[in-house]
Amino acid sequence: MKNNRPLILISNDDGYSSKGLASLVEMIRDIAEIVVCAPDSARSGFSCAFSGTLSLRLEKRHEEEGLQVWSCNGTPVDCVKMALGNILTRRPDMIIGGINHGDNASVNTHYSGTMGVTLEGCMKYIPSVAFSLCDHDLDADFSLMIPVVRYVTQRVLGEGLPAGVCLNINFPVVNKYNGVKVCRMAKGTWNNETVRCLHPRGYEYFWMVGRYSNDEPDAEDTDSWALQHGYVAITPTQIDVTNYPMIERMGEWDFPV
Repeated sequence: MKNNRPLILISNDDGYSSKGLASLVEMIRDIAEIVVCAPDSARSGFSCAFSGTLSLRLEKRHEEEGLQVWSCNGTPVDCVKMALGNILTRRPDMIIGGINHGDNASVNTHYSGTMGVTLEGCMKYIPSVAFSLCDHDLDADFSLMIPVVRYVTQRVLGEGLPAGVCLNINFPVVNKYNGVKVCRMAKGTWNNETVRCLHPRGYEYFWMVGRYSNDEPDAEDTDSWALQHGYVAITPTQIDVTNYPMIERMGEWDFPV
């Protein structure tokens, strides 16, 4: 790998062979040296989980000029940790999660393995971005995303991001974007999250399913509203989850110690 070009580490939660990841590599490979380290199969919903009791393995899947592709049998966060500690010979200039097959807006941010990649990079003080397309189709078309993905990648490589801040970027499935909105995450909930089934052998089992509900559908400053109205939604996301007004409020509590 050449040291005179930027270095980008890419991971995801759909697996190293997903079309979203391959599409991302093709979009930006002329911009930087790229190392991919991604799960060996889908790890959606793993958030920031890492493997404390599983032995981890790395396998080099492909290498050519300016590109290495590795897989790991762990979580998306494991992939980032393994790449930083065992593959890369220098610190990456940027970490990208994605392109995810499916929406990572609103509270999905907290469940997403793609965002786990991005948050892990952010906690290492490496400028980090997540890209997601609101389409679960394994053969989804990512081509409309190209100009925005390239612009954001080049902008972040050039300017960086504030310490402790990463970007969660979601793209709607439309024929033409109405624009880009930098917005907050919507308040939302998942309902009817489990379905009960009866196995032919007589025991019960369950599937995690659920339906997402936007709890503030008329709020025009949210990522969910933006996506529903054909906009690319960019949500600056921070590691510090402290509620500072509550610190002040709790200063008035009369604790019994």
